[in-house]
Amino acid sequence: MATVETNAASSAVHVEEHDHHEELSFLRKYVFSEDHKTIAKQYMFSGIFWAIIGASLSVLFRLQLGFPNMTLEWLRPILGGWIDESGKLDKEFYLAMVTMHGTIMVFFVLTAGLSGTFSNFLIPLQVGARDMASGFLNMLSYWFFFISSVLMFSSLFIETGPASGGWVIYPPLSALPQAMSGSGLGMTLWLMSMAIFIVSQLLGGINYITTVINLRTRGMSFSKMPLTIWAFLLTAILGLISFPVLLSAALLLIFDRSMGTSFYLSEIYIGGEALPNIGGSPILFQHLFWFLGHPEVYIVLLPALGITSEIIATNSRKPIFGYRAMIASMIGIAFLAFIVWAHHMFVTGMNPFLGSIFMFLTLIIAVPSAVKAFNYITTLWRGNIVFTPAMLFSIGLVSFFISGGLTGIILGNSALDIQLHDTYFVVAHFHLVMGAASAFGFLAGVYHWFPKFFGRMMNSTLGHIHFWLTFVGIYLVFFPMHYIGIAGFPRRYYSFTTYEAFRTFGDLNMFVSIAAIFTFTAQFIFLFNFFYSIFKGRKASLNPWRSNTLEWTTPLHPGHGNWPGEIPPVYRWAYDYSKPGATDDFIPQNVPYSQTPESNLPHENALIAIEKEIEAQNYNDQFKQPH
Repeated sequence: MATVETNAASSAVHVEEHDHHEELSFLRKYVFSEDHKTIAKQYMFSGIFWAIIGASLSVLFRLQLGFPNMTLEWLRPILGGWIDESGKLDKEFYLAMVTMHGTIMVFFVLTAGLSGTFSNFLIPLQVGARDMASGFLNMLSYWFFFISSVLMFSSLFIETGPASGGWVIYPPLSALPQAMSGSGLGMTLWLMSMAIFIVSQLLGGINYITTVINLRTRGMSFSKMPLTIWAFLLTAILGLISFPVLLSAALLLIFDRSMGTSFYLSEIYIGGEALPNIGGSPILFQHLFWFLGHPEVYIVLLPALGITSEIIATNSRKPIFGYRAMIASMIGIAFLAFIVWAHHMFVTGMNPFLGSIFMFLTLIIAVPSAVKAFNYITTLWRGNIVFTPAMLFSIGLVSFFISGGLTGIILGNSALDIQLHDTYFVVAHFHLVMGAASAFGFLAGVYHWFPKFFGRMMNSTLGHIHFWLTFVGIYLVFFPMHYIGIAGFPRRYYSFTTYEAFRTFGDLNMFVSIAAIFTFTAQFIFLFNFFYSIFKGRKASLNPWRSNTLEWTTPLHPGHGNWPGEIPPVYRWAYDYSKPGATDDFIPQNVPYSQTPESNLPHENALIAIEKEIEAQNYNDQFKQPH
């Protein structure tokens, strides 16, 4: 607690020194900034850019899948040689687009864009800290991500094309540069990019964990932290443990590709020629990849769930139901995420007894997930709901979490998974529970905290239109995919016109592509609303949503240091909404119990004595602090 007290007590001195003794240049203030709020905006704009790129790639390959006989000659000025002589997408470029779409959306949008934006922005503001524990490392984390982005983006423009092994880059295809054009330089750039990306995530994760543990303001115990902070903390722990495993997998793959080792290769023939590699196993790569790959599902999902918890409680005007159960469920999810990775590998020939263990653990993870869904619904039940755009996207997230989670139970059963593995059923499942749910968490967070990011309000009407078009569009895309997946449609196929059984579902595949284009187009409503509101939006009030957490106690445009004077101490939890007897339907965390005697519960009256201790400690610390 000594660190916490020192952080809070030295607040005035910190701000005075920063504001009056150091004039930052443009580069230091906006480009190479150490201010967590500026870094959060950098992650946000980068995430939006990559979301546009990733979604555009999905539209291109949906055109190929939905309209296999249509000429795409009109795309030649953009794609050049990747349109073949017949006017259709080159088959290898199709695989490259699928690979890059998955990589971009999972890592650059839903990991860096979501967690990088909101962990950076909210952790210091909601725990009561001047900044992250290390502003310099925080800056480095973004710029490592930026370098990683440049490498990945540059692979789209090389002659042999970007990586083409699927976003999971399974060897031996990814380990042999001569296997196909997408296994050459594009794969090398993919591996370099991901190695640097992992360094970025580790630097960020260390910062998030250290800040939450050591830099909380006075009174901010773990039991008073908002659920957003719990989610960001557990996400950082997940990344810190699992990302190094993917780094080791990538390094071993680089050795196999460039140095003649045989970690993943054994008895391979290419063009009738036997390669000298002996003793490796491609299954080893799958174990290493999915040891990160399954925690990665929750690395992108937990921050979205934390954001949703805050928004649903605020806009239901009710305390979050089951606060401690929500924390326990997130801890349970984080723990179980590490011991279920092999449910992605039921078809690799693993021992059936081992498969049954992973199946059992996979089904158990549905329990804490169900607790979260139940608590969200119970918080909404009979609430005085305010349907802001952020609230609608949060409710949409709960819908995707439930519907996608139910299909996860089906795939967690090894006997069923063997039939459904690598079909569109799997695509539909993880896009709902991971992709759409996490994207809705990102959008909900942008709509909710936009006033704190930019001091202005987004247009609510455009937000409502954006939600309904996107929500309906996503279900129109992925619900039919379950059906064609059960019918046996395999994923990653270039065309389904070869076999009569596949041609039967041609109209349904066309419908999915039309729905995907419709949903993609709807996102331009958000982009217009977002960028227009930054400059022309209605000016926000200090606390437009009448929320309880500490970020709304800062000025409308907080400087580097967040609070101009003393950091407010915390006396209560973050969810005192609609409390019986209270004069308002919300009581911020920094309001002492001694100021709300009309609404205090008996045990809260007993906490008034502790307030005096906090105030006395604050007074003493200010006078002990050297100037």
